[in-house]
This record gives sequence, C-alpha cells and structure tokens, in this order.
Amino acid sequence: MLLNAVALLLTVLYPLAIWYGQGQFEPRWLALLLVLAVACRLPALKLQRAARWSVAAALLLAAVALWSNLLLPLKLYPVLVNAVLLATFGYSLWTPQSMVERLARLREPDFPPAAVRYTRRVTQVWCGFFIVNGGIALVTAVWASEAVWSLYTGVIAYILMALLFGGEYLVRLRFKRLHHV
Repeated sequence: MLLNAVALLLTVLYPLAIWYGQGQFEPRWLALLLVLAVACRLPALKLQRAARWSVAAALLLAAVALWSNLLLPLKLYPVLVNAVLLATFGYSLWTPQSMVERLARLREPDFPPAAVRYTRRVTQVWCGFFIVNGGIALVTAVWASEAVWSLYTGVIAYILMALLFGGEYLVRLRFKRLHHV
C-alpha cells in the first residue's frame, strides 16, 4: 500500500519534479525518479503483457536519459503514459466489455444494454482524450520550454482529466435518471 502511494505521488509530481530539477541536477540523476516510480509500481502490477511493455518502455526512457544525459527522454514519459492508457482503453473496445464497463461493473454488476452502450461511448471519449492529451504532451516535450511542458503535464492535464471525470459523472447521473438505471 505504501509503495502504491509513493508511486502515485511520484507519477503525479513527476512533471513538476523534472521542471524544478532540470536546473538543479543533470538529467541522468532525474532519470532515477522514473526508475523509482517504476520500481514502486512493480509489486502491484500483475505484469501482464501490456504492463510488461509499459514498464520496459519507461525503463528504456530512463536508460536513454541516463546514457545520453538529455532531458527529452524524461519529458516523453507522460506521452508514454497516455499511449499505454490509449492502448488499454482502445483494445477494450474490441472486447465484449469496454474498460469503463469493467470498472463500472466493480460497483454495479447488473448492467442493462443501454448502460453497456453508454460505457462503451465513455471509453471512446477517454480514448479521444488520451490521443489529444498525449499529442499535446508530445508537442510540449519536443518544442516547448520545460516550464510550459511542466505546466501542461503537471497541472493543466490533471485539471482536464478532473473536468472530464466531473462532466462524465454529471452526464451519468442524467443518463441514470432518464433510463431508470
């Protein structure tokens, strides 16, 4: 539980730590933050194929930063996170249960067909979000200053996620009321 909390904290604060640390430390030392975040998550992961690939990709970014002493590989981590989430949510659209439906069934196992369609649509919306968010993270990583990259990936992206969560929650309440679910 403690490792999960540390991993979550490192992941959330990662862009701000990179921004702050880039003037204080060499990128190869900052790469250790990424290694630490991945190491904290390892015990919690079931290490299915997708999880193994995402861990390997994160460690590859850290290794490139350690070897090259460049900041760019570290700035690409949020792009990787969005790509992994897009792949996970997107893949679920070709399975009987979408990712959002799986998560929703943890709380409410009985699902009418209208709710299945709704959760599939929400999964599609999240896929769109991950495409846009990952694209902006990539553009800011490659072409923007560290301050702009950090502001977007460390603050604005989280605000946008919260707005999407909140907006979807309000739509879901209305959906339940209209469909008596």
